[in-house]
Amino acid sequence: MTEEKNQKNLLKKKVELKAISEWVGEGQRVLDLGCGRGILLHELMQRKNVYAVGVDSDFDKISLCIKKGINAYHGDISDMLSNFDDNSFDWIICSRTLPELENASDVIFESLRVARCVAVGFVNYAYWRNRLSVLFTGDRVVNEVYPDRWEASRPMNSISVNSFKKFCQKNEITIKREHFLRADWETPCKFIPNALSGYALFEISKNKEISTSKK
Repeated sequence: MTEEKNQKNLLKKKVELKAISEWVGEGQRVLDLGCGRGILLHELMQRKNVYAVGVDSDFDKISLCIKKGINAYHGDISDMLSNFDDNSFDWIICSRTLPELENASDVIFESLRVARCVAVGFVNYAYWRNRLSVLFTGDRVVNEVYPDRWEASRPMNSISVNSFKKFCQKNEITIKREHFLRADWETPCKFIPNALSGYALFEISKNKEISTSKK
């Protein structure tokens, strides 16, 4: 990984932390799905004194989490969620993880069962430069939002702001808060987020019907 890519990833984590830390309360219980090296959880532990748990499929990253004092587990996200009782956590964080999952909807339903609130963040596939790239080149999108070519990237579900909202509406999931950023990952996007935002973050919560029927 190049130094430039490292810096971009750190910027993304910083932006996510700023938004999520405003939502998470002091001393709450937080589970991070796809926690990586634990940067987000470690900062929440320092800032909000949260009880932090992480899960990731990368063993080396889990080892780094443990060195930071984070309760972290190596394994499959779905398998890990099935081990928790209803409302075991105040928050589940699922930031930039859903696009890489084969069973993304199941993970959302299980997250809503296990936690009172869920923070879902993803790169917005409907960003306008993505649309133009596909339209005029017919090739894999490569820009500031999706910097890697297909051969250097992981499998991806193409999630957009509008498609996620439609999913929530269809499944009676409540969207409590929204946070959109332009493609620079710093500037808030307050106008036409489905086309102009590069990154979207949602706080979602369950209805009673979801907690009982989506297990």
